[in-house]
Amino acid sequence: MAVLSGQIALVTGAGSPAGIGFASAHALGLDGAALALVSTTNRIHERAAELRSEGIRARGYVADLTQPPAVQRIVDDLRAEFGRLEICVNNAGMTVVTEDEQLESRVDDLSLADWEKSLARNLTTCFLVTRAVLPLMRAQKYGRIINITSTSGPVQAFVGDSAYHAAKAGMWGFTRAVALEAAADGITVNAIAPGWIATASQLESEKRAGELTPMKRSGTPAEVAHAVRFLAHPDASYITGQLIVVDGGNSVPEDRNWRP
Repeated sequence: MAVLSGQIALVTGAGSPAGIGFASAHALGLDGAALALVSTTNRIHERAAELRSEGIRARGYVADLTQPPAVQRIVDDLRAEFGRLEICVNNAGMTVVTEDEQLESRVDDLSLADWEKSLARNLTTCFLVTRAVLPLMRAQKYGRIINITSTSGPVQAFVGDSAYHAAKAGMWGFTRAVALEAAADGITVNAIAPGWIATASQLESEKRAGELTPMKRSGTPAEVAHAVRFLAHPDASYITGQLIVVDGGNSVPEDRNWRP
């Protein structure tokens, strides 16, 4: 029997066919979980249909997760149909879609609007979804919350986007705080920090950066999804408040002139 058979999983930010969210959903589905997928666009229904074509139970939701009513609508729908939720993967959030949209601004010049937009997209979404799913998990005394943060913020930084770094570091701090609050109810809360990953939204500059990692390549969404599967497993019951870095060793060397 699949290890997640009978479990329900909510995965946000799963609209891209080549993204971490969809790869995570696919991995959980193959392990037996029924899936609720969320994206900001209608393409989420295509992702759900792809999973159903493989025999995986899946439903798509279009929602702006920065809005509390939209989040609550999804969770209320899951409560009405299933009465429970075992797994929540908070993957929604990103920097930009194209090279032209790349925010490069010193803190001195960063507008309040850009600051607030990045925090809302990358941190507030995680807070609102987590707040909404916790009552379901507390009622059943079981849950797996997995937050997809980044190496940018928690362990590293690049120049020009302090808001993104603050949001992703905030996700890591939020993870640890919620882990403490939820542990007694059998709920684990962990974070995964991907490095350079070859998603559909990866910029050319990020692809070149991936080639400079110790492994000489970017990672794949499936490799991040493997960490999601590990943390979602029922046997990962004594692991909480932790950060798993999936970056091909990129955060290890101090000297960037280092060579193998």
